[in-house]
Amino acid sequence: MTIFSKIIKGEIPCYKVAENEHFFAFLDISPMTKGHTLVIPKIEEDYIFNLDDELLGNMMIFAKKVAKAIQQAVPCVRIGVAVLGMEVPHAHIHLVPIKNESDLNFRNPKLKLQPEEMNAIAEEIRKNIAGI
Repeated sequence: MTIFSKIIKGEIPCYKVAENEHFFAFLDISPMTKGHTLVIPKIEEDYIFNLDDELLGNMMIFAKKVAKAIQQAVPCVRIGVAVLGMEVPHAHIHLVPIKNESDLNFRNPKLKLQPEEMNAIAEEIRKNIAGI
């Protein structure tokens, strides 16, 4: 069982921003920028392109809703999207609020945010998702 599956089951705490029957979105605990969110399928699949076409398409539609909510919640020019999949063997999409292209460099130092700030960001994103 992956760490992401444990997060979905509530065995590991997270800063959840959205969920439906197939997908789950939560703040990255080592964010590149404020609002950096991970979108994952609830099924365990290591490689995103092994997902069937319908599930992958629906995952992108779910990610789009989350991205629009992030953009309303966090000051940025747009939401960068990255699929690396090397850190955790569970398909995931990174949604990263960016002001310029260098914000999406995974070698940049990660932010260290306090739990209160992470909770506030997650709450703001959740409020915006309700309106989308």
